[in-house]
Amino acid sequence: MAPALEILVRGPEGFSIWNGPPFGEGQPGVKLETSPCKSAKFSEDGTRLMVVKSDSVISIYDCNNYKEIRSFQVPNFTAATLSPRGTYLQTFQKSSTPQEKNVTLWKIETGDPVYQQFQKNMTKSTWPSIRFSSNEDVACRLATNEIQFFEAGDLSKGIVHRIRVPGVAAVELSKAPASHVAVFVPESKGVPASVLIFTCGKDPQNQPVARKSFFRSSSVQLSWNQGSTGLLVVVQSDVDKTNQSYYGESKLNYLTTDGSYEGLVPLLLCLAGFGNLPGDMAFWDYTEKKQLGTTKAELSVTSEWSSDGCYFMTATTAPRLQVDNGIKIFHYNGSLYFKKMFDKLFQADWKPESLDRYGDINELIKAIDTLKVDETKPQGEMSKVSQTSAKSTSTNPPAARPAAYRPPHAKNAAAVQAENNEQECIEKQEEKGETEREEGCRGSQRPLTEGVAECSSMRKEIAIKNAL
Repeated sequence: MAPALEILVRGPEGFSIWNGPPFGEGQPGVKLETSPCKSAKFSEDGTRLMVVKSDSVISIYDCNNYKEIRSFQVPNFTAATLSPRGTYLQTFQKSSTPQEKNVTLWKIETGDPVYQQFQKNMTKSTWPSIRFSSNEDVACRLATNEIQFFEAGDLSKGIVHRIRVPGVAAVELSKAPASHVAVFVPESKGVPASVLIFTCGKDPQNQPVARKSFFRSSSVQLSWNQGSTGLLVVVQSDVDKTNQSYYGESKLNYLTTDGSYEGLVPLLLCLAGFGNLPGDMAFWDYTEKKQLGTTKAELSVTSEWSSDGCYFMTATTAPRLQVDNGIKIFHYNGSLYFKKMFDKLFQADWKPESLDRYGDINELIKAIDTLKVDETKPQGEMSKVSQTSAKSTSTNPPAARPAAYRPPHAKNAAAVQAENNEQECIEKQEEKGETEREEGCRGSQRPLTEGVAECSSMRKEIAIKNAL
């Protein structure tokens, strides 16, 4: 039996835990009432929840009952994260003295520090400092010109072996099995950037099993599949030399460790355009290449599949957007299942679940087969569903598009321009009406007020468009 879905929701008052869909009576049940916090994050397997309560207090919750099991006092920490199985808490503090050990790995069961080291700076590509595989069998860290490996079961032994990679700037350990590690070496002195894959063994002559080189790369995102056989590489550049994009350019690359793909194959795929795009989404059956449905989620900041693959959640959150904050949950066929708006929403996440908690997926596959979109039929052979949809479309006008955002100064400028244009239009209509009355063309003359209203409306619309 699949585990029940749960959702973490965080706003200005703190975080709460909802029971996930399907909802009784159309509304989610509350599993944990709102509790004050600054941030919250699940472990990768969903067994632990890290809650930052202040600049120096971190609490760890057991996700089976959401009881606090440990609280850590870490003065002035700037970053914290859980290991994939929630065994360790890792914290980073600004060092007050040179070479002060400011990265600490705490064992949650005992509350004791098990490893400490010095790290000069913390960036997105270098945090967390110590990386674990999904099963926590292997641990490694990025150091100057090398990757250092630890015995995850006993970190007190320190570094057990190294892989030398001159110029390495980012590292990503494969999930499970922890058989490989991917590294990124940026451009230098005319030499192109490269992504390399190494095995995690102790071979002193360790050579990369895969390599990909490319120019114009400011940063990369490295994402392993679950079988540790394939790596997705998103290469990003701050400048697009073709001048086609103000936001630079991105390229997607795929590397394999053995020339084949044996990882998990997704059943469902959502193609979506968020960010500067209007939020259109298309849901597809990946294996049959059939579209299941389309919909739209405007102004989405985050999006995520539920762990069972049955639901897709989008959220509009602050501080990225200060208005229209809310959550939308869709079925895997694109139909809207649930929607809730907030005055202010900071975070909305599914609780993760370990893949081994899910058994046979035949029920989901059978459900998908009933939702596939029919092939296009010739004209005159519309299905009853299509005819009904067409009738409802003809009787019900389409919903009005949301108005574009206009800053206050633009609104004022539009209003002033509209008033000036309206006055000008009234004067012209009065002159025209006077002329028509003098010529006796009463048969073709419309009421003066009607002409003024129509012209005024048109002028206001033009003025507002110009202001935008």
